[in-house]
Amino acid sequence: MPYRYVAAEPIRTIKKDGGRRTTDDILSDLKHVPNGIIGWGYLEATKENASFLTEAGRVNYFIYRDPRDMLVSQVFFATDMHEEHGMHAYYKSLPDFGARLNAAITGIDKDGLKMVNVKQRYEGVFQWLEQKNVMCTRFEDLINNRDVTLNAMLDEVEKTGYKIPTPREKALSVLVEAIQPKKSHTFRSGKTGGWKEHFTEEHKKLFKDVAGDLLIKLGYENNNNW
Repeated sequence: MPYRYVAAEPIRTIKKDGGRRTTDDILSDLKHVPNGIIGWGYLEATKENASFLTEAGRVNYFIYRDPRDMLVSQVFFATDMHEEHGMHAYYKSLPDFGARLNAAITGIDKDGLKMVNVKQRYEGVFQWLEQKNVMCTRFEDLINNRDVTLNAMLDEVEKTGYKIPTPREKALSVLVEAIQPKKSHTFRSGKTGGWKEHFTEEHKKLFKDVAGDLLIKLGYENNNNW
């Protein structure tokens, strides 16, 4: 079925107040996405979610990012762009960006405030990487190797038996034109490797102590000598 539009709102696991949504609520949202509509969200690879999403005829993309860039982005977003974020008040209470980045790396569990560390946060990424019928794509490839990545994503659509009626070159140009990150309320810089501007040697050491070989497993580094 031809694509008509992208769903306006994401399907989320966590509510605005920080509480978790129920499995039934999430599945209800998934089932209400009409055929031909591109849905998106922030979902865990639970048995229920994966089973529903990988049914025949669906195309699934999971996009993940370098954990270091993700941490920097999360700190800026929670501190400066989203006052309702669960970490906003705590980050604001810290003296500077460096202290906030430390907290993002190690996580926090005190005074009723809980956030897992960076290694625990990426456990969910590996769960999606292990799923069949899910195309896992690095955010960096969408930015730095866009045409090849988008071609592969279109190939996934045609594997379902649906033939894209638009010539591939035209389809690619339409997709590139439609990708406008600056229109997103979460947009800040839209680049990759920005962590290098914010990680001090102390941050690097802390990250390595907490995350271990996370970057190696994800393919972002060959060793921990970065």
